[in-house]
Parts: sequence; C-alpha cells; structure tokens
Amino acid sequence: MTERKPSGERFESWVDRQVREAIERGEFDDLPGLGQPIPDIDKPYDEMWWVRRKLRQENVSLLPPALALRREAEQALAEAARADSEAEVRRIVEDVNDQIRAMTRRPIPGPPLTLVPYDVDEIVREWRERRGGGEGR
Repeated sequence: MTERKPSGERFESWVDRQVREAIERGEFDDLPGLGQPIPDIDKPYDEMWWVRRKLRQENVSLLPPALALRREAEQALAEAARADSEAEVRRIVEDVNDQIRAMTRRPIPGPPLTLVPYDVDEIVREWRERRGGGEGR
C-alpha cells in the first residue's frame, strides 16, 4: 500500500478502494482468527484493553512490590496446603521466606512490607493435622 491518495479523491473512498483491492488480492485470507468471533466483543469498552491484555500475557503485576509479595505469599501458603509431602511444604514455605527476607533487607517503593518469615515447623504441623496427623517426610 505505497500508493498515495490522489488529491481530488475523498479520503474515505480512497481507503475503501485500498481495502477492497487488498481483499480481492487475497491479502487478508490467512489472518489469524479469520472467521472466529472477536474476543471480548460483548464486554464494555475499555480504552486500556490492549495494555491490560499485554500485562496479562507478560504476567506483569502493577502492584507495588510489597503487595505483590503478599499475594505471592498467600498463593504459596495455599500451594503448601495442597502439597503431597512434608518436604514439598518445607520447600514452598522456605522459598517464600527467602523472598520475604530479601525484600526486608532493601528499601522498596510503595507501602511497607509487613510480612515476616513464616514458621516452617508451624506450617508443617498444620499441614500434618489437615492430612490426619501422619508423618510425611
């Protein structure tokens, strides 16, 4: 589409002609999503939709570091509760504790981090109780 719009032609008709000719040449035939419904077409308009989609695809968080770590810690505790072995529970909790300790050693932007490392033995004890009290090393 290197052709320039002729000076006497209306812009809309020039664009329409360019699109029609590209369709006739088959330039739109192999586009991804051809014939499929447009995603989220029924949702209310959001002018930042493409930013939100990109952030979701890239797994980027807009939360301040302290809040992002708090969410990650909650997810880690839930994952530990579903773990199959005591060793896995310990690994999960120790990993999140390492992150908490690392963040408390340096200044961070946003709200302060109010998390303290978890007591691994206490988490393991609770995990055992939920599983019926058996040792699970």
